[in-house]
Amino acid sequence: MTRQVTRSPVDGRILVERDLCSDAQLASVVAGAQQACEKWANAPISERKALCSLFVDAFVSKADAIAEEIAWQMGRPASQAKGEVRGLEERARYMIGIAEEALAQVNAGEKPGFERFIERVPLGVVFTVAPWNYPYLTAVNSIIPAILAGNVVILKHSAQTPLCAERFAEAFAAAGLPHCVFQYVHCSHDAVAKLVQSPEIDFVAFTGSVAGGHAIQRAASERFIATGLELGGKDPAYVRADANLAHAVENLVDGAFFNSGQSCCAVERIYVEQGVYSRFVEEFVALTRKYVLGNPLESSSNLGPVVRTSAADFVREQTAQAISQGAQAWIDAREFAADKAGTPYLAPQVLTEVNHSMRVMTEESFGPVVGIQSVSGDEEAVRLMNDSRYGLTASVWTSDVDAARHLGRRIDTGTVFMNRCDYLDPALAWTGVKDSGRGCTLSRLGFESLTRPKSFHLRL
Repeated sequence: MTRQVTRSPVDGRILVERDLCSDAQLASVVAGAQQACEKWANAPISERKALCSLFVDAFVSKADAIAEEIAWQMGRPASQAKGEVRGLEERARYMIGIAEEALAQVNAGEKPGFERFIERVPLGVVFTVAPWNYPYLTAVNSIIPAILAGNVVILKHSAQTPLCAERFAEAFAAAGLPHCVFQYVHCSHDAVAKLVQSPEIDFVAFTGSVAGGHAIQRAASERFIATGLELGGKDPAYVRADANLAHAVENLVDGAFFNSGQSCCAVERIYVEQGVYSRFVEEFVALTRKYVLGNPLESSSNLGPVVRTSAADFVREQTAQAISQGAQAWIDAREFAADKAGTPYLAPQVLTEVNHSMRVMTEESFGPVVGIQSVSGDEEAVRLMNDSRYGLTASVWTSDVDAARHLGRRIDTGTVFMNRCDYLDPALAWTGVKDSGRGCTLSRLGFESLTRPKSFHLRL
């Protein structure tokens, strides 16, 4: 039987080893899910909500241990990883709170002699494929709404964060969720494709790379099932001259470097109006230099390693190429003692004199580097923000709400922020355009892809 080995970016040790599921084991999981479907679909919404609430209680009770595991598995400082537990709770409790209304029967109106209504019925078996960078937040977006809607769920988590799948299962078991309503598998990419192709799978929720999204689509192409795809990002920010500069700097530094920039909605390119450009860069660099790169288990560290050495090498190469093309680097890596070639420990970097001929301004970095470009005003900013194959989020920093609304409608993106960034509000649809994916999670709309409408036309 093939073994899956997870090495920690903290010190390179083997952290977790798990057997990958055999074909027989995968078939058993799918059969169990199928058997659980009908009974769970008929469970009252009140029961589903109560069990999901108990799941959240059980999960939150282990916050300290979960935060430490996140640090060991993917490198985020443990002091920050607790925020992911809080984020899961916020999203789950919000979706629990709106489930009854969102899933309610739709009355088609009065018509003499008839009763007409639409119900939202569960799809059946939802297959969630989750990544390592925000291992709980990305997974909860589909898992909790799917279960609330009466579906059963099979979770395949990243090989880098296998303990997260097990924590989900542990909390659902503690909540008393019926057998096989939630299951997880550790399996290969080939096995994922086979599961997607399986006639027992009714929906696939995938979060990951663009290449991964294409692989899911290819696997699903012979079947009439839907896929929800949250893929990459190269998220822009535009700082207007009327912005509160101190606020913009503080939040954009965090938006660029939190989680070492390993977020689909991290700020990866910034456009600043000429009149405030020099001051913005100066203050941005000064704040970046205050970061402490180090062991994520140490309380003094607020920047940990990226997930693996190859990821650090990719960012180093992308940065070096930009510098060779004329970009100016503002951070000397020697200022960060933990930064070492051949390791996943990578200092944050700020680049200016950049343009869109450079990969660092067009290709997803997924690491602690950001380019800052001067623009003449709104027109140039919008043109450059839209000059991307991605469209997940974009932020506008201004004191003019009308300008933010107007600019937001012109930007090709799934979410428009004003004076904030890198945040998911569970009341709003989380969605992307272009190579950032399709479909949506969260909000009332998030239930739509996890159910199908069923019309009732009854002659009385």
